[in-house]
Amino acid sequence: MDEAIVLYPSPAIGHLVSMVELGKLLLTHHPSLTIHILVAPQPYNAGSTAPYISSVSATIPSITFHNLPNVTLPPAITSLHPETLIFELLRLNNPNVHQSLLSISESYTIHALIMDFFCTHALSVAVNLNIPGYYFYTSSASCLASFLYLPTLHRNTTKSFKDLNAIVEVPGIPPVPSWDMPKPVLDRFDKAYEYFLDSSIKMAKSAGILVNSFESLESRGISAISNGLCNPDGPTPPIYYVGPLIASSDKRSAGGNETVPECLKWLDLQPSQSVVFLCFGSLGFFSIEQLKEMAIGLERSGTRFLWVVRNPPTDQDHSLATSAQLDPDLDSLLPEGFLERNKERGLVVKSWAPQVDVLNHEAVGGFVTHCGWNSVLESICAGVPMIGWPLYAEQRICRVSMVKDMRIALPMKESEDRFVSATEVEKRVRELMDSDKGKLIKERTLAMKNEAKAALNEDRGSSRVALNKFFESCSSIKED
Repeated sequence: MDEAIVLYPSPAIGHLVSMVELGKLLLTHHPSLTIHILVAPQPYNAGSTAPYISSVSATIPSITFHNLPNVTLPPAITSLHPETLIFELLRLNNPNVHQSLLSISESYTIHALIMDFFCTHALSVAVNLNIPGYYFYTSSASCLASFLYLPTLHRNTTKSFKDLNAIVEVPGIPPVPSWDMPKPVLDRFDKAYEYFLDSSIKMAKSAGILVNSFESLESRGISAISNGLCNPDGPTPPIYYVGPLIASSDKRSAGGNETVPECLKWLDLQPSQSVVFLCFGSLGFFSIEQLKEMAIGLERSGTRFLWVVRNPPTDQDHSLATSAQLDPDLDSLLPEGFLERNKERGLVVKSWAPQVDVLNHEAVGGFVTHCGWNSVLESICAGVPMIGWPLYAEQRICRVSMVKDMRIALPMKESEDRFVSATEVEKRVRELMDSDKGKLIKERTLAMKNEAKAALNEDRGSSRVALNKFFESCSSIKED
């Protein structure tokens, strides 16, 4: 019987892309494997993943996608946080996951189910079917440290992080202000917090965790985890740091269109490392007031820029898009005359740009990012230093580590209501692009670019060694 590994990502495009890259990596080690990816429906409309899935299916026949049926969420659930919706939808999908695994097992020997932490309820399905259940953690080792340590933090205080007003100490990472903990866990009485706590406990009981990072980037956090400091209540499962896993080119939102985007043509005309790139992921966006303030700061900085602008939110959450977005009307969103005044040194792109290709362009010298881990790794692999401006999820913890431990970014400093002034935008952009401190961050980022390549070296790279150990844990897989 043919051999297979089943991957189960959460519905968001960033998590899906990371899981596909993991599938590609598994195939480089065992080309005879078939990778099956279970695709759950999205609990909200944040844009179609179909063009990306079609592109992968057309180019990699060893990766097969299985679309899970839609499930109906109770009306009371649909008004909750996006993270809660994802957890609840994936919990209700367990019968469909069970049926899919049974169907796949009729033709394949399944050696592992590797799931996103949002898919934690599927661990019980794997156990019931006697399939080893692993997790793929698509964020940093630093965030994994805080995630594994959550039950300990929960036990040691009765207050919510949002009310704590204190520094949170987690083994292996710099001190984190309590308000910088991931938004879904700020309120211990919220359903999202309950799901995250449950997921943390279950993850520690899995067959192992694969992480999209590499040892030399996060040695402090990795050491704390391996020494059991982040899971003092029991043994830490085997952990395999197999990153960085990133897409080689970013055409997923363009449906695989091979034409050269206008922004890349524009970059061709700019001096080497002169442009700061501003892009905030597939779910991040800003209020009109914040967009105007960013524009003023960019203009005052005098720096060349390529800026991806999306429509502002239509609800009260000014950081997370949960519905499909129309292209913005730039003239109404940006200060009057901004586009005309800056047409010689700046380009504003509506909604999307090929981020991987932009970051690897010779003209780009800095990146203002929301600190989503895929974006961070893409920037590291391109050798581009960053300014961290987190918006949602675990991105604030990522920023703390990027600035204080990895030393590959400057922080964008916010007011108490998390608004960033034009003065701060101007200051940070200038500091990154034209200061001694910016040069040091650039040198450190270039060093990490080389370390990333070394980690993936086929003969002795740390990530390749970790991948070999993972396959050894799936010892029944035949050697190719």
